[in-house]
Amino acid sequence: MEEIFLDAEPRQELGKAKVKDLRVKGFIPAVVYAQGKESLAVKISHTALLRLMHEHRIEGILINLKINPVRNTKSTEMQNKISNGVKDDKKRNSRSCLIKEIQYDPVGGDIIHVDFNEISLTKAIKVNVPVVAKGEPVGVKQEGGSLEHILWEVEVECLPTNIPKEIEVDVSPLKIGDAIYIKDLTIPPDVKVLNEPGAIVLSVTEPMKEEIPVTPVEGEVTQEPEVIKEKKEVAAEGEEEAEPTKEKPKAKVEEKEKK
Repeated sequence: MEEIFLDAEPRQELGKAKVKDLRVKGFIPAVVYAQGKESLAVKISHTALLRLMHEHRIEGILINLKINPVRNTKSTEMQNKISNGVKDDKKRNSRSCLIKEIQYDPVGGDIIHVDFNEISLTKAIKVNVPVVAKGEPVGVKQEGGSLEHILWEVEVECLPTNIPKEIEVDVSPLKIGDAIYIKDLTIPPDVKVLNEPGAIVLSVTEPMKEEIPVTPVEGEVTQEPEVIKEKKEVAAEGEEEAEPTKEKPKAKVEEKEKK
């Protein structure tokens, strides 16, 4: 596994005002947590962290955090925290860590704080590893289907030194209706997958059919449904039916006798 290094310095700037000034100077406040040890406040270069994030998938990657000695201080309290539990002077300032959390500014989106977890290299841990599809499926290239990526990450358990960078999946043979499950993945023998074996990771589905609206031809009259009206209205319940009105006889016009 590739070893990733990141420099850090013990941080004496505590409090909202001092931390804000620290960010202005190009540093990011951070804290290193370790089981059975006191947490250590450190600061890291904003530029160095961004470079690391651009070169690697930083979540779930083992980082060798090199903590440099405290500058311009006569106090040995901070140095004791750094070297706590480490007897070898050459390894005193080095800690194997995973990033626990990265906090971002809700407005500007800049990184404002980082939490590290110091881990043991001899104890198995649980991490998420990305799944990467390689190739173009037959069902997409020749049959017009669509590749659906269902699970982008899988949870694995292994030693920190055995964490895979990614899990590659060859999707070239997949046809429409085919799928790749967790049980089909090629996993290193020293890595255990914790997802359900029957969970679908990738699949090729049929293309979606678009419904084309029917446009009437110009000049064509759309015939409306004919409504048949009853000749005789039925009287409402309880209402007497009205008798038909009789026409009055027309007055006869008498012709005058011609004289």
